[in-house]
Amino acid sequence: MKLFWKLFCSMVCVTTLACSLNGFWLIDGQFRASLDQEVEELYQEDYMLRYVLSLEAEGQPLSGREELSQLAKGVPPTTYFQLSDGTGERLGGSSSDRLFWDSPSPAGWLADNQRGWRLERVGEDTFALHGASALTLLGETVWLETCRDVTYLFAQRSAQYRSFFQVMLALIAGVAALSFVVSHLILRPLTRLSEATRRMAAGELDERVPVTSGDELGRLSADFNAMAARIEEQVQALTDAARREKDFTGSFAHEIKTPLTSIIGYADLLLSRPAAPSLVQESAGYIFREGRRLEALSQKLMDLIVLDRQDFPLRPMSMDSFLVRAGNALRPAMEQAGLDLKVEAEAAVVPLEPDLMETVCLNLLDNARKATQPGGHILLLGRSVAEGYLIQVSDTGKGIPAEELSRITEPFYMVDKSRSRAQGGAGLGLSLCRRVVELHGGTLEFESVPGQGTTVRVRLKGGNQA
Repeated sequence: MKLFWKLFCSMVCVTTLACSLNGFWLIDGQFRASLDQEVEELYQEDYMLRYVLSLEAEGQPLSGREELSQLAKGVPPTTYFQLSDGTGERLGGSSSDRLFWDSPSPAGWLADNQRGWRLERVGEDTFALHGASALTLLGETVWLETCRDVTYLFAQRSAQYRSFFQVMLALIAGVAALSFVVSHLILRPLTRLSEATRRMAAGELDERVPVTSGDELGRLSADFNAMAARIEEQVQALTDAARREKDFTGSFAHEIKTPLTSIIGYADLLLSRPAAPSLVQESAGYIFREGRRLEALSQKLMDLIVLDRQDFPLRPMSMDSFLVRAGNALRPAMEQAGLDLKVEAEAAVVPLEPDLMETVCLNLLDNARKATQPGGHILLLGRSVAEGYLIQVSDTGKGIPAEELSRITEPFYMVDKSRSRAQGGAGLGLSLCRRVVELHGGTLEFESVPGQGTTVRVRLKGGNQA
């Protein structure tokens, strides 16, 4: 059974039971009070009859039961009464004795010299109070019996019960209607909570319920909202963590290709020109340095993407040697692609995180390599400007449509999806570059003309002349 119907039935049943018990208690109490009043009047009449009989006895001597019967007839008929002996034989009384028919003798239910009463059913719908007290007349004990018709009390009680039953029917109908409304109002917050819970289970974690009262249900609604907010925060945190881990996996897979390109390029030089000692030493140095950078880069990417670290220590770097080293790392790959790479860098000292910033430069150069056809030109430029230091990568490649420029730093966005997939791209390189540049307090700008080429500018703060 639903809680609504439990509450509804409980309210109706409790109200009905309470009103019924109270009504029956009141009616029964009134009946008993009226009956007690009738008993009191019965005793008063018994007392007056005893007094009148004593006066009559003093006025005439009694010689037998006939005189006793005559004496009873001389008593004013204020109520129904009779005189009887111990066997129940009638000695005299009032003119009407219909209430005494089939009444047992008082000797059977009263001891000598006692006074008492009992309620008797005289007819089918007739009730009477039968009172009796003992008298000593003619040397023997006789019983003075009095009787009062109390049928009206039972009729009155029956009428009250009927009226009360009708009132109870109307009351139950009213209580049922009121209980239905009250139950609905009381359980409405729970209904809203249930609906909100189902929507949250369906994925709507921003679901909240209004708090309309300060009672327990209101506090429950407030607690639900607090719980929902906490769950939403935790789910969002888990989602962000999963996204960062996914970004890290994609970024690391993307970034590992650039140093591997350099390593493979210099390894190819070693294989193709094994007799040149200077080339062997230079190539081995680049392979060793790129391997070490790859080792350090993996941890730094983990800190940047997964742990969202923002406090990487920056070291003063000489930009001319830094850019020359970055350009030379991809020079074998450029030559293999039939591209002309030039590096022009002014001397300046700029605070950098070298591994991450080199990743930016290598990403931009690698993107330029992929976008430029054999015989094209790529320029890596570095120069001091008024606001700091400018790193610029220009190419004579395919260019980027104007409508695409605003989206190329979005994660997983690729301008030429077929070319990017063919070359193993995931659309994470420029997104990572933007984060690294922002980590250095700089900006990343793009300028491109389709069919003519693209220019990417990295503006960094600092840039003191070396």
